[in-house]
Amino acid sequence: MLHSLYEFWTAAAGGTPLEWVAVLTGFACVWLAARESLWNFPVAIVSCGLYIVVYYRAQLYADCLLQGFFIAMGFYGWYAWRYGGAKSTALVVTRTRLWEWAAVAGGVAAFTAAFGYYLQTYTDASLPHWDSFTTAGSLAAQYLLTRKRLENWLLWIVVDLIYVPILWYKQLYPTSGLYAAYLILAVYGYVVWYRASRVATSTETISA
Repeated sequence: MLHSLYEFWTAAAGGTPLEWVAVLTGFACVWLAARESLWNFPVAIVSCGLYIVVYYRAQLYADCLLQGFFIAMGFYGWYAWRYGGAKSTALVVTRTRLWEWAAVAGGVAAFTAAFGYYLQTYTDASLPHWDSFTTAGSLAAQYLLTRKRLENWLLWIVVDLIYVPILWYKQLYPTSGLYAAYLILAVYGYVVWYRASRVATSTETISA
């Protein structure tokens, strides 16, 4: 009985310290992003580097590639948030443009179909199409986040809802719990950024 309880606890707690460090830094970077802190980007770069190893071991190859993209976008977002606004000023929260929604919808559908087929046909990937969809959704959400588009949080909510059961199924229990926490942070981030967008709009109106 005690042996069974120990096995359950160690499984639920995660198999490696590496995953736990990735979890903690991942939570920190999303919380910082929700607070509009520029520090979310360097923390995210560290977390994504760790998750490349975690996801590779779990045969979630699309997510390995996703972490590499996040690292590149982390450097881009770090610069954009600081100098990407008008006259090289800091970015403010804005709404997603219609053409961006069209690009997001088309890109997510195309990537899911094409990369899901590739993973299913040529690799031993687990859940290839679900893995590809969450990867594509995360790519889109991350791009909108680097541009400080309010609706990035809505995409994260959808992606996180799917990630939680996938990661639990793959026995990445701490990471599954992390994505459940991400859901809460995404809602919190949307509320904070919505208020910030209204302030930015009011400021622009007064200036005009």
